[in-house]
Amino acid sequence: MHAVNLAGLARTRRHFFHECGVGVGKMALAGLLAEATRVEAADAVADPLAPRPAHFPGRAKAVIQLFMAGAPSQLDLFDYKPTLAKIEGKPIPPEVIGGQRYAFIRSDAGVLGPQFSFAKHGECAAELSEMLPHLAKVVDKIAIVKSCRTDQFNHAPAQLFMNCGFAQPGRPSIGSWATYGLGSESRDLPAFVVMSTGGGISGGAANWSSGFLPSVYTGTRFRNAGPPVLNVDSPGGADRQLADDTLGLVSGLNRQRLAADGDPEIATRIAAYEMAHRLQVSAPELMNLADESAETLALYGCTPEEASFARACLVARRLVERGVRFVTIYHEGWDGHSNVAGNVKNNCGKTDQASAALVADLAQRGMLDETLVVWGGEFGRTPMVEASAVLGRSQGRDHHPNAFTMWLAGGGIKGGITYGETDELGFHVARDAVHVHDLQATILHCLGLDHERLTFRFQGRDFRLTDVHGHVVTGILS
Repeated sequence: MHAVNLAGLARTRRHFFHECGVGVGKMALAGLLAEATRVEAADAVADPLAPRPAHFPGRAKAVIQLFMAGAPSQLDLFDYKPTLAKIEGKPIPPEVIGGQRYAFIRSDAGVLGPQFSFAKHGECAAELSEMLPHLAKVVDKIAIVKSCRTDQFNHAPAQLFMNCGFAQPGRPSIGSWATYGLGSESRDLPAFVVMSTGGGISGGAANWSSGFLPSVYTGTRFRNAGPPVLNVDSPGGADRQLADDTLGLVSGLNRQRLAADGDPEIATRIAAYEMAHRLQVSAPELMNLADESAETLALYGCTPEEASFARACLVARRLVERGVRFVTIYHEGWDGHSNVAGNVKNNCGKTDQASAALVADLAQRGMLDETLVVWGGEFGRTPMVEASAVLGRSQGRDHHPNAFTMWLAGGGIKGGITYGETDELGFHVARDAVHVHDLQATILHCLGLDHERLTFRFQGRDFRLTDVHGHVVTGILS
């Protein structure tokens, strides 16, 4: 055997087997470790939606998020400001506005006063607009948070920020984080379901995406009438036995590949095939509201077949009854740049009864304590008026990230309270500010998840829903 001179140093074959820092022995060990890692990964993702223990006992087992896309006017629904009526038409002092930016109006636009009358309701004496007569009946069961604020002032980034904790697409949504952390109690329905009523959603499907989490945690979009998912039924001529045999063959091949590669996306594929198979039975039963009583249908204000926000709320209750972890209903149309009074009246007519009915129905069935209901939009509306002859707008309100209102009920939330307050103009939070990340941390807390511990390693660092921010809002917890 002849020694080989490399850069002036003698090297032998033995050197590459034993003495070299990346010798063949270490390469062999690395290969064995990689194989063990693949096996462990395959085991870990074999059932990615299996129920998992929470970080601590959580009061809520499921969440129903009623997302009022477009941003309701808190000043005309929850946050009554008589001072605005007194100074209507006059500009807000520049020192109050500071460097605030707006989507469509100038900072010196005149004030627009409350468009509706307010009254106190319930034992808690919460002030609500006349546009919320049904919510007034359950006001002692909800927590009204008047001091919400966000970092975003346009719809798509603000919706993404509310749902994903980040203003750009690519991060996991809160429903994805919840199912990643806890799995699902349902084997026959998706863990995370999304429905919508109204027009398009500015942030699009990124609002319920799993981002960099395995895609099995992405929300499943359900239609609001008819079959919830298209193309689930077997084609004509394919009986149940053929479907079972086909699924068994495909699942077996996928599981072989999963064991070899440990790729979580293969587990997603397996779960999707199996869920579609089970949905052939579970979906028609879920969407058939014929077994709901006439009293229940009247409570929500819906009919069994007609698509509506009310019907979506009733389906949401049926979903969580069947073990679904997270349900989001988007109701678009709250973007009141013109005729904000008409906008609020129209949308309250579509949503108030059903939102209140959901709380009352869950309570009557003994489910409210274990179901968290969250109502609100992506930001608020300005105390100043929006008017534009060019755009044909008048008596509207622009986007306002500094202060807005949301309400929560059930699942560990204290009912009959109002938390936080804004200044006399409704412009800034004056007490107990609740940032979007605080709200997200609180929702996860109600589920028994510590927002600082619920992480996923991606591109070399651990990510979480609340990024590096967020505090649980203990003042609204029961």
